[in-house]
Amino acid sequence: MQNSKIQNYNGYKVLPSAHRLPDGSFASNLLLERDSGAGEAMRYQFHILDCFDDEQQALGHSRRWARQWVDSRG
Repeated sequence: MQNSKIQNYNGYKVLPSAHRLPDGSFASNLLLERDSGAGEAMRYQFHILDCFDDEQQALGHSRRWARQWVDSRG
């Protein structure tokens, strides 16, 4: 699994990743973290959001998906 660098977006840490599947394609994955205010981080994990022929495409999709997910929650 390859992680791109951590980004912050509207109070969330965005950690996109991609991993190669047996067929040679790459699955886009995502971990979002947010401080709950009580010293604990809330974590949201999403696996195989979609599959791509290229690792960079998979990572880009994870980053875009993260922004949409965060924006939809206000």
